[in-house]
Amino acid sequence: MAASSISDDRKTLRAIWYENGEPLRLLDQLALPSVSRYVAVHDHKEGHSAIASMLVRGAPAIAITAALSLAVELARSIANEDAHHADPTSPLTDGVPATADEARARIENALEFLKTSRPTAVNLFEAAARLSALVKACEGSPREIFELFIGEAEAMLEQDVACNRRLGAFGADCIPGEQVRVLTHCNTGSLATAGYGTALGVIRALQEQGRLEHAYCTETRPYNQGSRLTAYELVYEKIPATLLCDSMVTALLEELLAKGQKLDAIVVGADRVVANGDTANKIGTLQLATLAKVYGVPFYVASPTTTLDVDTATGADIVIEQRSGHEVRYCKEVQLAPEEVAVWNPAFDVTPARLITGIVTENGVIPPSSDASGKVHFDVAGFLA
Repeated sequence: MAASSISDDRKTLRAIWYENGEPLRLLDQLALPSVSRYVAVHDHKEGHSAIASMLVRGAPAIAITAALSLAVELARSIANEDAHHADPTSPLTDGVPATADEARARIENALEFLKTSRPTAVNLFEAAARLSALVKACEGSPREIFELFIGEAEAMLEQDVACNRRLGAFGADCIPGEQVRVLTHCNTGSLATAGYGTALGVIRALQEQGRLEHAYCTETRPYNQGSRLTAYELVYEKIPATLLCDSMVTALLEELLAKGQKLDAIVVGADRVVANGDTANKIGTLQLATLAKVYGVPFYVASPTTTLDVDTATGADIVIEQRSGHEVRYCKEVQLAPEEVAVWNPAFDVTPARLITGIVTENGVIPPSSDASGKVHFDVAGFLA
């Protein structure tokens, strides 16, 4: 991508650094855990590149990055305009448009482009639609339209952290017991959000309450978000944890049973929860939900309301992103498989509502329901009403 690297020696779990008037800075999640560095993002095109390459990932973080990458671009245009007014002899490049319609069009076109970066996570589309509606409704000057967008994008950072803390508390309440064991998949923590996390936020809440005996995380092939990112967060937070290969979960469940123990819950995040509760999440989630059903382990989806998509009826309607076979044939630059072998690499799978115990949001837990035929579903629209 065109963005430049910024060296930063601080070990931090803050994936998104933003200060008004400065470039957006993203923790390079492709380099973790061996290298902790930031990448500067100056405009929405660089934001698109960061999202598409998975330098930043996680549904909430994707939406925030998209909005803020455009915000820093618009802020620079305002600064350029101010500099020109202070010194009219200086050349004006990339200033504020002359008309409100041009300002709205610039924002709208940028948002449409940003939406093409990752197709499955709904948060990006929800944020783009909301921000677009605000801009269209604004009857102010071109500068006021830009400032409105910047303010709303900035607010997304603070709102996300507060939302995740509430979600974490509700999730912890779902898991009874003085000392509990919880397994999670992919990365849903501070590196996938503005801070604290969704499913990993539930684990953090349990740790803060003194009720977490042990956390387990799966490596999450082929991109290894669990081993590279979740394990990194758990170690940083000094949370007692064990990393597993994806194929080891059944053996873990059997091992715990043999010792007279149990896994108290599996908690995962979500990239899109549709109207009936079917949930798209990182590939491998469905097999965990299936195992949970077989072994009687409660299976919770941790999803902020921005990830709920009532306009999509069932999981069959979700567009699943297909990624490059290179991600399976290679681990970073180490070749694992022949170049000639065909690869199927869906980034997500869909867990049907019947396998989900509850959907945890920042506003409470959505319980399952059954229709007259006994088919399990979640009334997502009713919960949001």
